[in-house]
Amino acid sequence: MNRWTGKTSGLEEWLQLLKGQPEIMNNVTHWHTIPPREARSAAMPADIHPSLVEALAGRGVEKLFVHQAEAYRAVREGRNVVTVTPTASGKTLCYNLPVVQSLLENASGRALYLFPTKALAQDQVAELQELAAAMDVDLKTNTYDGDTPPTVRQVIRNAGHIVVTNPDMLHSAILPHHTKWVKLFENIKYIVIDELHSYRGVFGSHVANVIRRLKRICRFYGSNPQFICASATIDNPREHAERLIGEEVALIDNNGAPMGEKHFICYNPPVVNKQLGIRRSSVLETRRLAASLLRQGVQTIVFARSRVRVELLLTYLQELVKDELGTKTIRGYRGGYLPKLRREIERGLRSGEIRGVVSTNALELGIDIGQLQACVMNGYPGTIASTWQQSGRAGRRQGTSVTFLVASSNPLDQYMIQNPDFFFNRPPERALIHPDNLLILIDHVKCAAYELPFERGEKFGDEPLEDMLEFLAEEKVLHHAGDRWFWMEQSFPAHGISLRSAAQENFIIIDRTEGSRVLGEVDRFSAPTLIHEEAIYIHEGVQYQVEKLDFPEKKAYVREVDVDYFTDANLAVELKVLHVDKELESGELLRQYGELTVNAKATIFKKIRLGSHENIGSGPIHLPEEELHTSGYWFSFSEEAASRKSTNDMQQALLGLANVLVHIAPLYLMCDPQDIRVVPQVKAVHTKLPTIYFYDRYPGGIGLSQRLFDVHDKLLLQAKSLIRGCSCLSGCPACVGPIEEVGLLGKSLALDLIEQVEIVS
Repeated sequence: MNRWTGKTSGLEEWLQLLKGQPEIMNNVTHWHTIPPREARSAAMPADIHPSLVEALAGRGVEKLFVHQAEAYRAVREGRNVVTVTPTASGKTLCYNLPVVQSLLENASGRALYLFPTKALAQDQVAELQELAAAMDVDLKTNTYDGDTPPTVRQVIRNAGHIVVTNPDMLHSAILPHHTKWVKLFENIKYIVIDELHSYRGVFGSHVANVIRRLKRICRFYGSNPQFICASATIDNPREHAERLIGEEVALIDNNGAPMGEKHFICYNPPVVNKQLGIRRSSVLETRRLAASLLRQGVQTIVFARSRVRVELLLTYLQELVKDELGTKTIRGYRGGYLPKLRREIERGLRSGEIRGVVSTNALELGIDIGQLQACVMNGYPGTIASTWQQSGRAGRRQGTSVTFLVASSNPLDQYMIQNPDFFFNRPPERALIHPDNLLILIDHVKCAAYELPFERGEKFGDEPLEDMLEFLAEEKVLHHAGDRWFWMEQSFPAHGISLRSAAQENFIIIDRTEGSRVLGEVDRFSAPTLIHEEAIYIHEGVQYQVEKLDFPEKKAYVREVDVDYFTDANLAVELKVLHVDKELESGELLRQYGELTVNAKATIFKKIRLGSHENIGSGPIHLPEEELHTSGYWFSFSEEAASRKSTNDMQQALLGLANVLVHIAPLYLMCDPQDIRVVPQVKAVHTKLPTIYFYDRYPGGIGLSQRLFDVHDKLLLQAKSLIRGCSCLSGCPACVGPIEEVGLLGKSLALDLIEQVEIVS
């Protein structure tokens, strides 16, 4: 019996009952069962220290999985390693075992662990400290991040055997102050990079440059550390690891970990208006499934793709199960929550006090959050790799688990839910980074010059630097003397560079309901649409209205309210082509790739009722315009194609096609969803022709639109297939967009337009 509900908590019985419920099963498009898998083990290596063997045995580890043994051998042979196995397969031991063994052999040795989030770092430190306590050895392991008290920082710098941090702290607090970290850099033997797949797009391009700076400082102090990397499954793990660290690596992908039976259920909300192709809200269907699991006593994680959806689902679920479970047993988790609150939620999940959590992809990574049995995803996460990561959060202890993928109405979700073979039989996407993006590179060259002067002939990655160094000298940023370039500005360059977004600074949110307290934060690019004045900002299920947004000071002042709606903002975009780098013409289509400037401005917000999601009002947004210089790919239809349609018809056709393409593009990219944008224009300024633009939402571009230029024909073929295959009559959210947006003929006009052009299959 379950202590929370008094009900049997057997997931297997619940799944059997589910099969007899037509109101659920009628919406299941695919039920995929992955059979349990036996462990494949190897003997504990003979050279492992007896106290480490004993400590592991005390935790139930008497043998290694084959991939753990293989990784250990490769590291001991002096090779850089990337281990690529599924979630919960014991990747942690692939790096902890050789690192701890090395420190037992040489107490003056040092290791640096890099994790993409603070939560992962905290989790790892707890595990290492438990291991050290079990061995009864003085193995100093500490987290060094923004939450570390100043009094503890000096101790870590001088005596930390294993320093656990994140790329942001390495970038802004460790590398610029390397003279305080002499013991670490002189003695560092291993650099561990976990969750390697998360370093992609903008973030990954920055991190590759941070690692270049790290290696440069290690060389200065006479050390040459090995890299031990771990990743979830991606299509190009070795290539990605080598591009990120700039070294050859050995690939370990022979997974020996056991796995319990896993059920993966694709669920498409029912159609409520067949003519318009409108389905029941995916948020409401997610709420229904998650509430059913929670009432059954099944500890459940719900993933949503945005902060707003997390807070909506949290509000709905707390209301539904408050009488049986109480609201404190269902919690939210996302970026913007303060560290103390996140740690409290993680502890509650491990202990079982928290029965359900609603999260963004912040909990997608490998934090130990206990014995979750069920995962409900509100919408396709955007990549195959992320979907498996989120699904892997359930069933981590070898028992039976279930994952529901609840499709939203957007075209990518509908494509995935109706083509399950594409998901189950296709390798995950390629991780894509562009570390030599000129703007990213020059930022990190400045940081590197601040850390150590550059020598003539020195490389930074693959690029010769003299032209860039001379430019910076002319700009009075560097001073050139003899064969060296020295930093000469007063400012501290790393503080002005964010690794994670196009924005350089975050906005903080201050609650003035009772006194004044910091509630959370959002990045600069999101601020105009999330915390404009009159916006409803939802935090931990509580609604706050933005009373004032101080844009220059980057502060939003909010007050708690109780209203029956949330807000959603529109962004208006203008584009200007600066330079064309690539061009291909095929039939009635001209595609180009080059440089753009983008001017974006938040214009209007809508009020959307909770529950029914109907539009109940709107208002203007008065905020400054943002300008972006980036790279883009665009294709234009010929004058003949343009002449066959009226301006209004062409506008609807382009809008419908753009609505499909913006969702299809992630099939070919592994990037953060907000890293790419699509804009249609009936008469583009550059070509004077009907044109659809894609652009990287980052200064200088990070290679995404260039990749789309290369897969142009595949992109259009998928779009054509999706529009043809949609069952709606005139257009719907699952293809070209709703009739209110694209008009009664939007679907047929978009299909006619794309069928006119020659596409190479």
